[in-house]
Order: sequence, then structure tokens, then C-alpha cells
Amino acid sequence: MIRKVNNLVKKSVVIIKDDGAVRFVKRAAKYAYYNKFPDKKQQVYKDILFINGCTLPHPERYRVAHQMEQLMSQGLTVESVFYDRLSLDQLKYYRGFVFFRCPITDTIREFIKQAHYFNKTCFFDIDDLVIDQKYTDSIKYVQQMSVDDKQLYDDGVNRMRETLELCDHVVTTTAQLQEELQHYTKGEVLINRNVASDEMIKLSNLALKAVSKDRDKVVIGYFSGSITHNEDFDLVIPSLIKIFEKYPQVYLKIAGILDVPDALDPYKERLITSGFVDWRELPAVMAECDIVLAPLVDTIFNRAKSENKWVEAALVKIPTIASNIGAFAEKIQNNETGILVNNTDAEWFKALDLLVSDSVLRGKLADKAHEEIIHNYSTVYTGYNLASFVRKHLARNIGFVLPSTDISGGVIVALKHADVLRRHGWDVTLIDAVSKHALKIAKKTYSYRYELPGFNVVATHKTKMKAFFDTQVATLWSTVELVKKQPNVRNRLYFVQNFETDFYIPGTGEPRFLANASYCDQSGIRYITMSLWCQKWLKDVFHKESEYVSNGIDLELYPYRERDFTGKIKILIEGDSKSEYKNTDEAFRIVERLDPDKFEISYLSYRKEPKDWYRVDRFYNRIAPEKVGEVYASCDILIKTSIVESFSYPPLEMMATGGVSVVVPNGGNVEYLKDDYNCLFYCQGDIDAGVAAVEKLLNDKKLRDKIIKNGQKTAQAYQWSRLEQRIVDIYK
Repeated sequence: MIRKVNNLVKKSVVIIKDDGAVRFVKRAAKYAYYNKFPDKKQQVYKDILFINGCTLPHPERYRVAHQMEQLMSQGLTVESVFYDRLSLDQLKYYRGFVFFRCPITDTIREFIKQAHYFNKTCFFDIDDLVIDQKYTDSIKYVQQMSVDDKQLYDDGVNRMRETLELCDHVVTTTAQLQEELQHYTKGEVLINRNVASDEMIKLSNLALKAVSKDRDKVVIGYFSGSITHNEDFDLVIPSLIKIFEKYPQVYLKIAGILDVPDALDPYKERLITSGFVDWRELPAVMAECDIVLAPLVDTIFNRAKSENKWVEAALVKIPTIASNIGAFAEKIQNNETGILVNNTDAEWFKALDLLVSDSVLRGKLADKAHEEIIHNYSTVYTGYNLASFVRKHLARNIGFVLPSTDISGGVIVALKHADVLRRHGWDVTLIDAVSKHALKIAKKTYSYRYELPGFNVVATHKTKMKAFFDTQVATLWSTVELVKKQPNVRNRLYFVQNFETDFYIPGTGEPRFLANASYCDQSGIRYITMSLWCQKWLKDVFHKESEYVSNGIDLELYPYRERDFTGKIKILIEGDSKSEYKNTDEAFRIVERLDPDKFEISYLSYRKEPKDWYRVDRFYNRIAPEKVGEVYASCDILIKTSIVESFSYPPLEMMATGGVSVVVPNGGNVEYLKDDYNCLFYCQGDIDAGVAAVEKLLNDKKLRDKIIKNGQKTAQAYQWSRLEQRIVDIYK
């Protein structure tokens, strides 16, 4: 709790510095409001979320803010959050996650686990070897910690390593870090060096214009980012003392966190000290110097450090003398963009003596370094490698745009496709296009399904889409325009599951016209379907090519039950009572003619209530998909009277459980139904024939056994497992 309060205070101070007190108050009020009413908040679906686990301002700036700038400059959308504010709900609003210096927590562990389930990539970012005690134990400052402080520090290091090992790939700053980190991951490790932000360049340019130096002085600068640099500064003390003795015009500016050694006391009148300098003020402070020192003790920990001091000095045209190790050795061109020295007193004194005495050389080195940094060390110019690395390792993502998450045959099939693709490595999002008006109506009658277990669901009325999608799929005519309006989508598909024009009777008006227009797209939408009937009319009527994959069935959800067809026979009727094309009234006209003492009537509807005149003994409404098979298994005969269907599931589901069906043939069910083989057909409108078919199934055991046997064969042939690869291929 204390840690959270401290972190909150630190973040508040940063916001006040960045945006001012008024902006801070507004942000705090907004946070409090959305914390109390989370459903009111407008969400944004973006590409990458940075999770920052570091309380130090400069690492967070370089590794979170600056890398966000790099990705934004390359067209990726990004956001950041402090690690103790991370929630599992954020999983569904991003394609990938970058964990910067995040120690493991229960939330992070579960977050990464779920991210892997949903094929969302987790990157770990680190700019120091604070991931194993074998590295940190070599730091002199750490060695001098108290037992309790060391135990707390080591716990953070070990927790950092656990997060690293759970992530898929790693981003780091130097070659030494890359080499060491490769031992902790099976993924790829990218070097993405610390670079300057646009704001840093702007502030540095302003500092260059504003600086006014005393030409009678030579100011040597040392800028320490943390207390751990005491040992490094000790390297240059003997050389500095000699320089002080030789050049009375030399002054030393020390900024940051450092214990000034007693050896410099004789020169305290020539020491300029300040505390830790905010990064916005750093260019102006650094620009007052003539030389910047960057000494590092040669340890594996220091060889992994970044070249930040050289970058920051070069931005304000100050030459750097640096230890010839690690990133300095890799990136500074000796005597061109800086001076590299081996860590001996003689070499440090020689380099200092050279630059103190030669102002022309100082200017030459500074100009050359400045040119290098401006062209090769800015966020805008250097983002390509990071963006390419991120894009390469993100899973292909697909959004299925649903008219709603309410249970329906079309939604269930779309969910099956979504689940197959997830299991084959896709990052799948369900985009719920339900309107606010429809939700208000729904709330009056039932509890709307905002979430679907095992899926990421986002609602269009609550979410702005800013991320890239490899593919989006419309699943009903009303969702086609939504897919077409999304600008950042590579492939647009329309999954046609019925002739939706006929969902509306002539005279309905615009919905009927727009449904028909969805088959006439001229913008490049690709059509796919699960019905040979749909494929045929798309080609014959609308001249649209389409790819076909049949619907299937999960037999484990539809358990077989042996029936003896004695006692009271259970009839099942399925379909929306208000839908013209479902023709449900006709099924109830048939059961009106059946003896109530011999037949029990069950009615299954996903939406509408039974009409007053329906004869219903058992009513099943809004049954969860995984429970529907139990309803079918509890009944003996299905009466299915739909006029328009693309692929009729109920007869297939009934035959899977061992029941039999009386069916009106239509374009969508004749794909797998055969009269007198796995069902009995009767002509639509012929009530007498429908009644006769029910009686025939009840009285002719030989026929009934044949239909049950062949129904089982049909159900076996339509298992989803046999269709899975075709589903994957159709989306490729």
C-alpha cells in the first residue's frame, strides 16, 4: 500500500511538471469518475501497450516514451500504463505488450498467461543487467547495502527475471545486454538503442541558442544518473586533480546523485554542484560545459550500459571523453565523434589535457558528434527496426464483426471459426456491433451477453478502433458497412450465411434493400460462405465468386441417447416465433393435430416467446450453446419448418443425439438431408403430410432405425475436426 502511494505521488509530480496543475486536477477528476463508473469510459483498441515497471524517470523516458515515439512514427498506435495499474481487461484492447523492467506480480503472471492463450505477443524490455544476482552482486553500491536492503533489492531482481522468462521476445539497448539476455529467452533479442526524442532535440536546440559561456573558463561536466556511479567517478579523480593544478581556468560541474570525494576539497571553489536535474532542464545545464566525462569501471554490468551521456552531450555540441568499453566503444568514433580512453590515469589525463588546451578540437568533435546524433539517434528517424521487429512477431489478427453476441445459429458458427483460428495462432477479436438502442430494449427483457467465455469481445459503441487488423469479417448484412469503414484493415471478408434479403417481407423498405446490396459490393470485399446453396446464388444472381467451407458439429456437445419410442413421445420445435422465414407457426399447426396424451411438446427459441395459441409443454429460452445438446437429447422427434436457411443445424443436431426429424426441404438443408434416408421431408404448407410423417416415424420401426443409423453417419461426416484445416485455409 505504501509503495502504491509513493508511486502515485511520483506520477502526480511528473504530470504536474508536464502539464501543469490545472491539467493534473482535470485528469485526477476524470480518473476518479471512471474509477467509479468504469462502463462509461470510451475504450481505444490499439496495437501496443507499454507496461512500465520502473519508478526512475530517465529509464522510463528512454525505454517507454521514446520507443512509443518510434512506433508512432512508423504507424503503430500505442499506450502506456504503470505496472501496478495493469488489469486483465486491458488484454483485449491491444495486439501486443512491452513489459519494461516489470517485476513479476500475480496480475502480470496471469496477464501473460492469458496473452499467450489469445496469441498476443509479450515483449520484455530492459536497459540494464538487473535480471540476475550474478550481475548485480558485482556492483559496489549493492555490496555495501544493509542485509535488509540487499534482500529487498535481490527480490526485485529475481522477480524481474521471472517476467523476462515468461515473455516471448526481448528488446534491449546494447550488444553486451543482447548477448547476456539471450541466455534467458527462447525468443529473439533485438538491440534498439536509446535515442533522443523530438522534445529533447527541441530543448537542446533552444539551449544552444541561449547559452552564454565565459571564454576564460573551461567547464568539465560530470552528470550522474544514480548513486551507483560513485565508483565510476573515482576513475577520473587523479587526472582531474592534475588538470586543476595545471589549468587554473578549469572548473568542474557535478550534476546528479554523487558523493563528491574529499580529495577534491582543495578545489571546492572551482566545483559547481547541483542535485538531480530534470531532463527538460538538462540541455541548458549541460550546454554550459565545454567537456563531458563518461567514465565507467570495466565490468560486465557497465559494458551493458547505454551511451546516453554521449548522446545528450552531443545534442548541445559538447565533446565527450568516455571509457573505451561497451556501448561507448561500439558507437563513438575515436577522435572523430568523441575520445575513447582506457581506464588508466595516464590516458584520462592525456585526453583531458588535449581538450582543455584545444578549443578548436573541442568544436570539431562536438560538431561531428552532433551531426551523428541528429541523423542516427532521433526517435523519428530510427523507428523502423523496432517497428519491423514488433510487426514480425505479432500474430495475424482478425476481427469478427457480429450483429450482437446474442445466441443465434449464425453467431455460433462465427464463434466456431474464431475459435479454430485462435487455436491455429491467430489473435482473434469479436467486435460486437449491437446498438445502444438494441441494448436498452434488451435490458428490459433479459441480461445481455457482454462477454463470451474464451473470447475477447469489444463493443463498437464503446470502442474506437485504432489498431491495424490483418482481416475483418462481416457476419450479417448490417455489419458489412462497419467493416468497410475501418481504414486500417488489410483484408475485408463477408461471411455469408443466408439470403438475408428474404429476412424481410416485401414492403419492409431500407433493411431489405441494404441486405440485398451487401451482395453487390464493389470495394473489394471477399465473400466466403458455409453453404453450397449460398455459393450458387452468389454466383448466379450477383456474379460474386466465393469460397466455401461447410458447417460442422461438435459431437461432444450432442451426446447420443438411445430412444425406445414408447410412452409419451417428445416433440421438439425450434425457431423464432416472430420470424417469417422460420415458419414456426406451421410446426405448431402440425402438433395441434397430434394427440396431447401421446405427445409432449418442447419449444426452443433463442429470442422470442411462444405465441399465445402455441401448445407448449416445455419452453427453452436463451439456452447456453453448450447446453443445447441436452435439450435435443431429451426429445425424440424434431419438426423443422423453415422456408429459408443456408445450413440448417437443428436436424443435424437431432440426428447426432440419435433422434429423428420431419423437415420442410429448403436450399440450405438439402446439402446434407435426404428424404427417407436420414429424415422425412414434407412439402411446406401441407399440414396433413407433416402429421403423417410424424405418425410414420412413430409406427415404422424399421424406417426409424434406418434414419437413426444414417443420421449418425451424417453427423460423423460433419464433425468440425474434419473441417478445421479448410477453415484455416479459407482465411489465408
